Amino acid sequence: MLEVKNLFCERDERVLFSHLSFSINSGEVVQIEGQNGSGKTTLLRILCGLSEAYEGELFWQKKGMAEVLDDYFRQMLYVGHLAGVKSSLTAEENLAWMQQLDPALNKVNIAEALKSVGLYGFEDVPCYTLSAGQQRRVGLARLYLSTAPLWILDEPFTALDKQGVAEKEALLAQHVLKGGSVILTTHHDLNVPGHKVRHINLDEVAHS
Repeated sequence: MLEVKNLFCERDERVLFSHLSFSINSGEVVQIEGQNGSGKTTLLRILCGLSEAYEGELFWQKKGMAEVLDDYFRQMLYVGHLAGVKSSLTAEENLAWMQQLDPALNKVNIAEALKSVGLYGFEDVPCYTLSAGQQRRVGLARLYLSTAPLWILDEPFTALDKQGVAEKEALLAQHVLKGGSVILTTHHDLNVPGHKVRHINLDEVAHS
């Protein structure tokens, strides 16, 4: 699905990674690892089109990214390491707003998505009244609405309790079982039931 060839990125005159090449196929989970400052978030921002500060080539379904960028954005969901919600809006309003911005989000089942992340009864509560973990769950509810085959997730388990983590791991398993793909960063010991996680450690391979 997604292929990276000879990626090079430098920040503040320091090389984060060079000659970085890998691919992710349907039904795969790829975890990006490395020490703090190794460029994990920077790499994900490059892959989801939020940064152009790199050299190298990106391919989507064997075509150059520049040729298929609009199609790629329609088929990719990015969830950053922050909650990504508007605190003045309710949980339901946040998801409705996100649906307007992202064509890959299903236009129905907001209530069911919130129920799936443990927020049943909190649909009409302003997000500023929610805990950090609950706000994170509002953002992650997008995963239950998404029809995008490729998920790019930056620290998706931040502020979640053990049950929340287990539920999201099960959701990742369902996604790849259907042929979807996931590339993510996490400090959590990732366990995707029934699926082997492929690891790419930027400390080990990015400067080779």
